Amino acid sequence: MKNERLLSLRNQMKEAGVHCMVIPTSDYHNSEYVSDFFMARKYFSGFTGSAGTLVVTPDEAALFTDGRYFIQAAKELKDSGITLMKMGEPGVSTMTEYVDQKLQQGWTLCFDGRVITSSKGSELEKIARKHEGQVRFDLDLCDAAWENRPALIHHPVFVLSEEYAGESVEEKLTRVREEMKKEEAGIHVLASLDDIAWLYNIRSNDVECCPVVLAYTMVTKDRALLFAEEGFAAGEDTSARERMEKAGVEIYPYDRFYEMLGSVAAQATKEEKASRVWIDESQVNFRVLKELKKICVKAQSAQAGPVLLNRENPTTLMKSIKNETELKHTRKAHIKDAVAVTKFMYWLKKNIGSIPMDEVSVAEKIDGLRAQQEGFIELSFPTISAYGTNGAIIHYGAQKETCAALKPEGMLMIDSGGHYIDGTTDITRTFILGPVTPEMKKHYTLVLRAMLSMRATRFLHGCTGANLDIRAREVLWEHGLDYKHGTGHGVGNILNVHEGPQSFRWKLLPDAGKPAVFEEGMITSDEPGIYLENQYGIRIENEILCRKGEENEYGQFMYFEDLTFVPIDLDGVELSQMSELDKERLNEYHAAVFEKLEPYFEGEELTWLRHVTRAV
Repeated sequence: MKNERLLSLRNQMKEAGVHCMVIPTSDYHNSEYVSDFFMARKYFSGFTGSAGTLVVTPDEAALFTDGRYFIQAAKELKDSGITLMKMGEPGVSTMTEYVDQKLQQGWTLCFDGRVITSSKGSELEKIARKHEGQVRFDLDLCDAAWENRPALIHHPVFVLSEEYAGESVEEKLTRVREEMKKEEAGIHVLASLDDIAWLYNIRSNDVECCPVVLAYTMVTKDRALLFAEEGFAAGEDTSARERMEKAGVEIYPYDRFYEMLGSVAAQATKEEKASRVWIDESQVNFRVLKELKKICVKAQSAQAGPVLLNRENPTTLMKSIKNETELKHTRKAHIKDAVAVTKFMYWLKKNIGSIPMDEVSVAEKIDGLRAQQEGFIELSFPTISAYGTNGAIIHYGAQKETCAALKPEGMLMIDSGGHYIDGTTDITRTFILGPVTPEMKKHYTLVLRAMLSMRATRFLHGCTGANLDIRAREVLWEHGLDYKHGTGHGVGNILNVHEGPQSFRWKLLPDAGKPAVFEEGMITSDEPGIYLENQYGIRIENEILCRKGEENEYGQFMYFEDLTFVPIDLDGVELSQMSELDKERLNEYHAAVFEKLEPYFEGEELTWLRHVTRAV
């Protein structure tokens, strides 16, 4: 099947005179999770992971993905004729390096300019020119070769009230315009969906597990144009449209964005002191960039027209720093989530070996317990339920037909989360289902110690994730161990569960930009792990909130507040490997867990909760 799909694609390439094609995992907005309409890379490669890029030439094909998916991709690409390129590994070319190596003189390079970031598209364009070839970014060859492609659907839009957002649309637009004025920008063009949803306090379910609206927007000093009319018309409720109109927001059809982009930008940049067009090239697609370049003329010595300003979207930092209203509600969301996950833990530990269970059925169980919580909207990502050897696949996806049956032995890792009207959660727990080896307990304890070390970090303001990542990772490095993912990512508020700009990551990624300073109000995951291929995987993840601590002659000290309150499975802990400080941190955490959750448990469940949060 895979080979047949690639053959169909290559036939389309040949007809169009295309020699090399790049197919990323993206929609028109560079979203992490995409709807079925945009899953071309999955369709033509067979690789089901959420991140990766497929490159196809007449005779070769290569799939680029990161360390989270190495094991999974190797299995899914077997016998496909597609070479797995392990990104970041020594001696492995980057995607653009590979394209540079494979392009022959005069070859035509093709990609859909709407699903490639402007920065990546520009890089590919330079490579094509280097080989005296051309770039076709106006073709969607995948569409022609894709049988029964799913439709692009716009779902109804709803407004997140100020009761939950803590800030009005008008106030947010004012803040953005203030930043535009500082940069002498006459217009700011936004294409990233979580930024747009945050700016206008709107939500929908146009993207799986991310309640955003398929939309573009342009903001000038006196206009705000939102291209998402289909979402506002999809439901009968007109309140969302009325709220936008009250805020002075003009609503247009989604597909009119490109038609109006040039004229609006030209008009907005007429003023001498507002002549810049502000975009974040990592967050707008290549077609947007090309359209804007039509009106932006750059002279060598003097400005002859509007100029492009490539800066991080101001909303990226704004939305990462949660206000007190958002924090009040997200604490509620995490308690709801903790109740669901802890009740799942009780059910799992009580019933393992007594009733049939498999990876899919236990995922459905924990998902169902979340759905019972008041204000639940949807999962924040597809639940990862990985038993035994599957735990070593960092972003494993269990399938009903092939999933593993659970036994009263070994470990089950579940990475899950939810969107509630109050906020967004992300948690991983590794559960002990029965007898485990001394090595498993050693590694479980190391991961726990690493997680506890990060949450206990105290640091001076000005630190980035690159400064702080060592707090978790050093626990494993001391034993010659590591994990092929960051220690933590930012978490959105009823938005993308993986949010920037902050993260815990020791190794700076080429396309990641400048590391962000940790600010009060930022929410970040804390999730070290150990993964041994064909053996097992362990990950323990909490969310933590950055807060201001003491300020003295040395500067402003910062610390982390716990948001996640779910028991750690003590059956996996080897106490002899923990220092007194480690035990103190664990006991402190478990005391807080019991205090937070006690009101929601009674009888046998409460007795059990008291036992699993006992001091050690």
